[in-house]
Amino acid sequence: QEQLVESGGGLVQAGGSLRLSCAASARTFGTYGMGWFRQAPGKEREFVAGTSASSIGHNIYYADYANSVKGRFTISRDNAKSTLDLQMNNLKPEDTAVYFCAATGRGRATSRAYEYDYWGQGTQVTVSD
Repeated sequence: QEQLVESGGGLVQAGGSLRLSCAASARTFGTYGMGWFRQAPGKEREFVAGTSASSIGHNIYYADYANSVKGRFTISRDNAKSTLDLQMNNLKPEDTAVYFCAATGRGRATSRAYEYDYWGQGTQVTVSD
């Protein structure tokens, strides 16, 4: 059983930055593919970024991003600390949403929400004009 707790959300002006963190409880964190999703009011939950469990280099993990955040957001993980981060730069009002951390036992990054087994409660990000 994996428990996920997000933090770091808040209110920021357009063009600003925020860093979201997700703390995981399981010692098996390093075996999970991890992702960030978001959901704006009246909209479906959408994929933001994902990272696979296995590294492709020293502390380097495969990552995938939604087109809308490429070049602005960076996902990272620290398996030793069981944490997942999302660095968000150059934020736009359309980034306003509740952001969720998720874990998949498949071990690979995936943009499909139904492939994730565990979800956090979410953290609110609001970007003002």
